[in-house]
Amino acid sequence: MQNDSTVKLLVEQAINHARAGAEVVATSGMMDGTVGALRRGLDSAGFQQVAILAYSVKYASAFYGPFREAADSAPQFGDRKAYQMDPARGVEEAIRETLLDIEQGADLVMVKPGMPYLDVLAAVKKAVTVPVVAYQVSGEYSMLESAARQGWLDRDAAVVESLLALKRAGASLIISYFSEVAARVLPA
Repeated sequence: MQNDSTVKLLVEQAINHARAGAEVVATSGMMDGTVGALRRGLDSAGFQQVAILAYSVKYASAFYGPFREAADSAPQFGDRKAYQMDPARGVEEAIRETLLDIEQGADLVMVKPGMPYLDVLAAVKKAVTVPVVAYQVSGEYSMLESAARQGWLDRDAAVVESLLALKRAGASLIISYFSEVAARVLPA
């Protein structure tokens, strides 16, 4: 069972991160049972205060393309659709997966990518009491950057508008390549 042996290694890695001072660990792989195993492992190692950010809603998305190209991380065979969620499926699946992660001990949950799934973000926020994180991914960043370079839109205004859309949809936190713009443009 590769899932079980991989999850065991992920728990060891999370404990090592906690020992090194991490306050949050994130579960990008979306493997069955990972969140629960991490919670049990961290707790038994004395790291009950370390939060778990579950990638609860991670779609198989074309918006990851720029990152994969930059990191040279395209799959060598097949694709990631076997474990990432199908964008055509309904919001109910996103809520079901999110609630499972919370039951297993997730302290925060994520919707990734953010902007193409504002409806999902809003529905998840309405269904849970934990913080909801939106991840504005490389494709979202690249679209805005490219359009700004072409003079088609005001970069800073478009960035702020995109971040406000994520917040308005329910994001408690936003992970974005535009952190420097937000820090410079948004009021403190």
